[in-house]
Amino acid sequence: MISRLRGAPVGRSPDGLVLDVGGVGYLVATTPSALRRATDAREVTLETYLHVREDALQLYGFADVAERELFVHLLAVSGIGPKVALAVVSSAPPDQLRRAIALGDAARFQVIPGIGKKTAERIVLELKEKIGTDDVVLHPAALAGGAHAVARDALVELGYSPSQAEQALARVDPDLPVEERVREALRSAA
Repeated sequence: MISRLRGAPVGRSPDGLVLDVGGVGYLVATTPSALRRATDAREVTLETYLHVREDALQLYGFADVAERELFVHLLAVSGIGPKVALAVVSSAPPDQLRRAIALGDAARFQVIPGIGKKTAERIVLELKEKIGTDDVVLHPAALAGGAHAVARDALVELGYSPSQAEQALARVDPDLPVEERVREALRSAA
């Protein structure tokens, strides 16, 4: 198993980042945060996961251990392969995704390409106990139903698609009360 690579980023392709490690170029499918880390860097260290299939060896790269751990947990969910798992991990920081799982916020995952309602519900159901909530920071507003989920649902009720609502909320301060989040999201979208 290849769990970490350190080398010089020497190229990019639609399939990922090419990392030169000791004269060998490894093609690594990466998360956006890992790709940002490699931008303009002379040397970069990536946490990796080697996915073995009968017809291919695929290397996936992550900015930190938390991203890789979440990726591995997602692979254990039935119906989720490495490309979809990478899309999930790429959609938000690991702590936000873990919080969504802890809160049972399946709608958070439905906006990710390749994930429908049933798969999103399966992610929450199968990972809620595996990931646990001990080290997930749950703010009081989140405990009361998830301020983000409440704001997103309000925007959906106002006619936004779940994807549009997520995009609008991404531009809003997450520490604002729910009502202010919705107002700011509506202003930014106008």
